[in-house]
Amino acid sequence: MEQTLKGKVALVTGASKGIGAAIAKDLAAAGAAVIVNYAASITDAEKVVQAITANGGQALALQANVSNAGDVKKMFETAIDAFGKIDILVNNAGIYKFAPIESVTPDFYREQFDINVLGPVLTIQEALKYFPATGGNIVNISSSASENPMPSTSIYAASKAALDALSIALGRELGPRNIRVNYIAPGPTVTDGVKSQGLLGTEAEQFMVRSTPLGRLGQPEDIAAVVTFLVSDAGKWITADRIKASGGLQ
Repeated sequence: MEQTLKGKVALVTGASKGIGAAIAKDLAAAGAAVIVNYAASITDAEKVVQAITANGGQALALQANVSNAGDVKKMFETAIDAFGKIDILVNNAGIYKFAPIESVTPDFYREQFDINVLGPVLTIQEALKYFPATGGNIVNISSSASENPMPSTSIYAASKAALDALSIALGRELGPRNIRVNYIAPGPTVTDGVKSQGLLGTEAEQFMVRSTPLGRLGQPEDIAAVVTFLVSDAGKWITADRIKASGGLQ
């Protein structure tokens, strides 16, 4: 891959597996040094770091619960000690839990909004302290569910819709400082979460594939390629915008 991000430093939250791991690897392949954030599994995070360094890249695994302000502050301070700056922030950490509205509790609601909305707020606040004077890049990973929610996804979809609005508002707010903010809305993507839910090989998977014009589910690498494009100079005229990476699924 062309080294379009050589000399840049990227922090990717929720990067120990799935879409986040693919993003970290793709950014590293493009030349960026990468902080691989994880919440719990250092083993998975270190596997991502090893994959990056085995290909000649630079990477560091750092633990933080993105909804905890103290964790986030410490993570950024450690990243700065290691690499001296942050140029790119990718907010990928997120959770999804589905339930009919009658079953939703305050804790069910808060958990998803804390990770999916408060988390990006906290990481963006810290990143703004360390972005160089020349600007920076923020990409938030949302979901196609924010505009096309299915039954029982109400809280998850609402949290992602909030992230969409946050991204647009901050893109407009931070544009004068040459800080670009965009968000990506993946469609159904093959991740460990999808596998653990037992969706693969079911009628639900077949329905999603039939509904997708390109005729398959997304792969983490499909989303990673869009992130790398957005944060490179090729995407320099894009901010406060949404890119739907769903194979045409509406």
